[in-house]
Amino acid sequence: MSTSASPTVGTTGEQGAPPAGNPRGRVVVASLIGTSIEFYDFYIYATAASLVFPALFFPNAEDPTTQLLSSFAVFGVAFVARPLGSVLFGHFGDRVGRKATLVASLLTMGIATVLIGLIPAASTPGWALAAPAVLVLCRFCQGLGLGGEWSGAALLATENAPRGKRAIYGTFPQLGAPIGFILANTVFISLSSALTPEQFATWGWRIPFLASAILVIIGLWVRLSLLETPAFRKVVETSAVAKVPVARVFRTSWKQIVSGTFIMLATYALFYLMTTFTLNYGIASTDPTDGSPAGLGYEKIDFLWMLIIGVVFFGIFTLVSGPMAEKFGRRAHLIWVTVAIALFGGVWVPLFSAGHIGVQSLLIIGFTLMGLTFGPMAAVLPELFPANVRYTGSAVAYNLSSVLGAAVAPFIAVWLWAKADGSPVLVGVYLAAMAVITLVALLLERETRDVDYDDNVTS
Repeated sequence: MSTSASPTVGTTGEQGAPPAGNPRGRVVVASLIGTSIEFYDFYIYATAASLVFPALFFPNAEDPTTQLLSSFAVFGVAFVARPLGSVLFGHFGDRVGRKATLVASLLTMGIATVLIGLIPAASTPGWALAAPAVLVLCRFCQGLGLGGEWSGAALLATENAPRGKRAIYGTFPQLGAPIGFILANTVFISLSSALTPEQFATWGWRIPFLASAILVIIGLWVRLSLLETPAFRKVVETSAVAKVPVARVFRTSWKQIVSGTFIMLATYALFYLMTTFTLNYGIASTDPTDGSPAGLGYEKIDFLWMLIIGVVFFGIFTLVSGPMAEKFGRRAHLIWVTVAIALFGGVWVPLFSAGHIGVQSLLIIGFTLMGLTFGPMAAVLPELFPANVRYTGSAVAYNLSSVLGAAVAPFIAVWLWAKADGSPVLVGVYLAAMAVITLVALLLERETRDVDYDDNVTS
């Protein structure tokens, strides 16, 4: 097996004593706060991409629909960057260690987010082309950082978990997604309520991006206090560190990469349809005069509150999914949830047509399914890979799936929405199709609950 220079893996305690471990509370907080910050950064962009950026950075587009599609195209840039981030940060995560790599990914994401808050509008003299170009660059860096963040946080939680509790511990970094969403949208709602539309469009939207600097500092303080995970320490002690992790994982575990990518597909499609598309559909005019497709006509703030209520269920059922995946097995649990997602895609039209109660029910059901499918993923994907390529393998699978399931989902959804003359029927069909693909991947994959997680390396 290939070896490398010994990385720093943290305190090992007294001579002859077992390696020191991370306290459970510190593991939970560090994995949770990091992903909460990362997803907060990511979601404030997603919200701004729907509400502000179309007119701010693409004022010369032909019509509002083209502006929105242009904004979503930039939104998708991060998903192109995420597989690159998974390779970059996965390389260091499998060679240098989980702790240092997590710090680097957080800084990359945080700095890019703050810079977005400083970009002048395209209407500023001299910035007509530069503003959208800088936005694309910052968005790319956001994706780069998030590409390395998730896998590291998942390994931090699961590689420190007691036997038989990996799926439970793995739900804590997953909980960062609903927390980040609620925090980001609560900030936007507060600003929208406190400021006039002109103030919000001119400078108010910048505050959430600039404020992320405070959250990054807190996240760095927590993560710098961690020790390296036991699984990575064993990799170092047995001289099993891969020289080029990405080459080794594609050589030895390419089937698992393909499997993991498609296992995550329905999860990604569901989440970005439930957040980005439903927001646009919910606040679009019922009788547009500018050529854009018709929507439900809700006020922006009212619909954001409806989304937040739905995301509360996302958080609750993320936590519920951990014990379920331990009891029934990851594979069986996800198969039934994926079947439910496919069926859910078939009821979009009747629920969206049932007034306020129907729309809120759709959001609650969708986000409940999201929690049940997203929660176990921090255990499922890493369990597919040996310890010395686990960071790279799980990160590549997770982020390749983001390209297929999330990068194009808002764009395709807007196109299908317009194609169906303002009806979400084709969007629901699209979600069901993604669920069927994931179901096939799950049926072809083995159960991973009882795999050897620590003494497991590939040569």
